[in-house]
Amino acid sequence: MRPRILIVDDHEIVREGMRGLIHRSRPQWEIAGEATNGSAAVEAVKALKPDVAVIDITMPVMNGLEAAARIADLQPSCRVLIFTMHESERLSAEVRRARAQGLVLKSEAARDLIRAIEKVLSGGEFFAGS
Repeated sequence: MRPRILIVDDHEIVREGMRGLIHRSRPQWEIAGEATNGSAAVEAVKALKPDVAVIDITMPVMNGLEAAARIADLQPSCRVLIFTMHESERLSAEVRRARAQGLVLKSEAARDLIRAIEKVLSGGEFFAGS
């Protein structure tokens, strides 16, 4: 069965970049859908039942950490990767508290995004810098 990926970011160019990277690197994976804010992400997870949701932290309506926590409650089989430009000491702890399985920095996406998705698809975790 093809892994299904949901892409969530409020910037179209970022979603387009992720989509292109995934298609080039793993053409066998399916982009199940896209969303532009955390609330839409929660609804998309319920409707589309992706295997992995890659979610930006800073978005309108509902941020990515809150969306990750709601997804963990509603659809625990969906693995969540937080995708962010923010780097901080406490960020990994916040992502874990939201019950997401990983953290990928946008600045390292070309190197880390596919590896991170593979890691969470296999039941593991991926935290940037670890």
